[in-house]
Amino acid sequence: MGTASLGMYDAPFVAPANDALWAAVAARLRAAGLADVPAALDRTRPLAAIWQAPDLLFAQTCGYPLVTTLRDVVRPVAAPIYRWPGCQGATHRSVVVVATGSPADGLAALIGARAAINGRDSNTGMNLFRRALADVAAGAPMFGEVIETGSHLASLAAVRDGEADAAAIDAVTFALATHHRPELTAGLRVVATTPVSPSLPFVTRRDAAPALVAALVEALAGAIADPVNAAATTALGLVAVQPVTFADYAVVRRYAEEAAALGYPALA
Repeated sequence: MGTASLGMYDAPFVAPANDALWAAVAARLRAAGLADVPAALDRTRPLAAIWQAPDLLFAQTCGYPLVTTLRDVVRPVAAPIYRWPGCQGATHRSVVVVATGSPADGLAALIGARAAINGRDSNTGMNLFRRALADVAAGAPMFGEVIETGSHLASLAAVRDGEADAAAIDAVTFALATHHRPELTAGLRVVATTPVSPSLPFVTRRDAAPALVAALVEALAGAIADPVNAAATTALGLVAVQPVTFADYAVVRRYAEEAAALGYPALA
């Protein structure tokens, strides 16, 4: 069977919604005559392995790897449209959070602070944060320390628990946590936002035929629009999808280039 994943937003509190959404998408794909449609999402392998899988049917990835390490591996299918704050059309941004009691009143106030990032290959946790900071960094390092946490939820915890002073969190993750597990964002406040970026793309394998890409878009859009799946889409904040290509994500690489041109090539 093929491989399917919705691992980018798959915390335990939304995993049942992802399962329900995939069941609806998979049923539509089978009805359209596709073979090798997996019955369940793959949660047994790291996302990096899933993206590289030769039998990849459907997954979601981050915009920064899409335009760097995955450009010759996957093919963008569609971008999700979410109802959450910080999302407009098929775009999102990051929110920069600090502890409620922090005196920071903007990005410039974070000089010398400890920053938490989910990973160096993250668009929302690193690339958008870097681009926003480049405007105030004046070509010098911003932080006294940068901590890699491995996930946005772990970055929230690091700031909440005093292990870091600030973090850039994907607006969708921040909204999902606030909506489903408000204790995860309690004690935090948003001190700034980053530039917007295309939302995290749904992808398939690089050599997928155009007919398969079209079938995936149709099945995904149909499942989201179907009132039968309203509980799942409401839990995920998912409103619709918009077909996309690599060209739609060129801005992700441009932000990296702009930060470098401003003398801030690495988040530090």
